[in-house]
Amino acid sequence: MHEKSDLAQPGISKARRLFGRAPRTRSVVAATGLLVICIAPFAAARTGSPLREGLRNGTTTAETQIISNIGSTTAPTGGYSTRQSNLSSSGGGAVYGCRSQAGGSAATPRPQNPCVRANNLSTGYAFEFNASDGLIAGLISVGRGGDTTKPFITNATGVATGLNADRVDGKHAEDIAKDAVAASQALKPFAQVAANGNSGETRGVVANGVTNPGGAGDGVYAVAFSGDLAKCALSATITGTTPGEITTTPAAVAAGNTVVTIRTFNSAGTAADRAFHLSVNC
Repeated sequence: MHEKSDLAQPGISKARRLFGRAPRTRSVVAATGLLVICIAPFAAARTGSPLREGLRNGTTTAETQIISNIGSTTAPTGGYSTRQSNLSSSGGGAVYGCRSQAGGSAATPRPQNPCVRANNLSTGYAFEFNASDGLIAGLISVGRGGDTTKPFITNATGVATGLNADRVDGKHAEDIAKDAVAASQALKPFAQVAANGNSGETRGVVANGVTNPGGAGDGVYAVAFSGDLAKCALSATITGTTPGEITTTPAAVAAGNTVVTIRTFNSAGTAADRAFHLSVNC
């Protein structure tokens, strides 16, 4: 006849039912209890509280430091104190957020800690970003963008290898090229003048600045350039197939303009109206 089970005997206590079982069962229960007692305080002592996977952990009031001494390696893994990876094709390896306030000055533009800081205490790289197969490595977004925001600040003045800047001082590359050409041209005024005093193509000549002064005699012309040409060189040439002579005399600046007097002559040195080109190099 089989004995009744412990559950069928209400007079037997829970402790007796537990420890009255086989020795192996009592050993497993005791070992499990020992692990819980030993491990839980150890985890709490190292992290403040156990790290909970898939949940939001508590807010800490002190730094959580992870210090290691691991040599560099060329293997796919290893060589870093921590490693975070997301196997999902939608990305998301790590995210860091903070509430660092703005402030400081041009001399100290970083008044508070940034959200992420990589500080290499030796001579190697402080950071590295790599997009293995993408066409764009990443994005730096600042507020609403525009010319009043800056992507970053640096004290390095050397040329960045491989960097192709499309804008400098708020201007596109083509605008800079146009400005450079215009600035170069502004340093080279000129005037094409016919024998009767009519002007052809000009640069740097004020409106109605080419004249053939009446009563001044044959071969006398005046060309008014904008600006001071005191530090510039003048060059004039008789045009046409008939030989002749020409002289130039710049006058002092008046009302912000420099008036150049030109006198033309025939090959015998007699004053005569002749067409000419006048150029200025500054």
